[in-house]
Amino acid sequence: MNYKIAHRAASLSPSLTLAIDSKAKAMKAAGEDVVGFGAGEPDFDTPQHIKDAASAAIAAGFTKYTPSSGIPELRQAIADKFQRENGLTYKASQIIVSNGGKHSCYNVILATCEEGDEVIIPSPYWLSYPEMVKLAGATPVILTTTDRTEFKVTPEQLRAAITPRTRLFILNSHSNPTGSVYTPDEIKALGDLCVEKDVLIMSDEIYEHLTYDGAVVKSVASFSPAHQEHTIIVHGFAKAWSMTGWRLGFLAAPEPIARAIDAVQSHSTSNPCSFAQKGGVAALTGPQDHLPRWLAEYARRRTYAWQKLNSIPGITCVNSKGAFYLVPNISATGLKSADFCARLLEKEKVAAVPGIAFGADDYLRISYATSLANIEKGLDRLDRFVRSL
Repeated sequence: MNYKIAHRAASLSPSLTLAIDSKAKAMKAAGEDVVGFGAGEPDFDTPQHIKDAASAAIAAGFTKYTPSSGIPELRQAIADKFQRENGLTYKASQIIVSNGGKHSCYNVILATCEEGDEVIIPSPYWLSYPEMVKLAGATPVILTTTDRTEFKVTPEQLRAAITPRTRLFILNSHSNPTGSVYTPDEIKALGDLCVEKDVLIMSDEIYEHLTYDGAVVKSVASFSPAHQEHTIIVHGFAKAWSMTGWRLGFLAAPEPIARAIDAVQSHSTSNPCSFAQKGGVAALTGPQDHLPRWLAEYARRRTYAWQKLNSIPGITCVNSKGAFYLVPNISATGLKSADFCARLLEKEKVAAVPGIAFGADDYLRISYATSLANIEKGLDRLDRFVRSL
């Protein structure tokens, strides 16, 4: 049988982050002492009141189909969150609950982009953005940034990249993989340009609550009604509430785009998990006292990892202002990222993600969403590996 694979699927690159995490877990299961820096998920448990809400929903029989865009109670809780925390007014009908933040991103791109459109993506980028754009038939346009500018794209770069075919600009602050956080002035300048050029913005804000060093958080949608009309915010419960496996994300969009996304979702996945949505309500409306504790621990790990990485000959690393990643520059070692990571895993049993996955081959991504003991052990091994080159 000659199995013909559609071009849209054949052209995709598998997720390197998931592949490396799977390989590291398989090695651990085989009894090897592997330190994993690959997965982008908190190592803390989901807060108990959220688990209790989902358990109660199951016990009460809340296990059937829900509206495709989410239960009204959760959509309103999300709209209230945007009003309370971001000063943004959305109707519940402008909120779409999805099967994770990744699903929200894909829905936005699929509903707004098509063949002939261009989507501008700063690099280093979250590795799924370009693949989602290709699945929609559109063309990714990559804007390269480096550690010299804290991995931030400038308005000048963005202006030069915009063409009559530009449909969407993807803004990810706080960034995965770099941990960069744009200042309000930097975000406003990019937003002003998109309003001027009538370009939509997909603002990925899923790491919004994971902020360090007093960095100020400001959504691009919050600067004016025109900014809000040009912005789709994607978000989710995975990071700030450690609900990665719950597969529960959300977005806020102008009404016509929200309706289009609802139609797409109704024919692809139907509704998000019913009882997980009850957990989402509890996450937004219940106590938030877990977050300061988590942030203090992340900050402690971040400081140690950043200082240790910069002490290793041949490695330099800018500090992150958000999320839970560092992106060390390995160019002075003479190795490109895939070769570096393969040899590091083989020789020292340390799993990191090669920067090539994020469009940045001179870098690695190190997640500090793991214990300080693991970070110390893993970075000692990384140090030994680099000194052996």
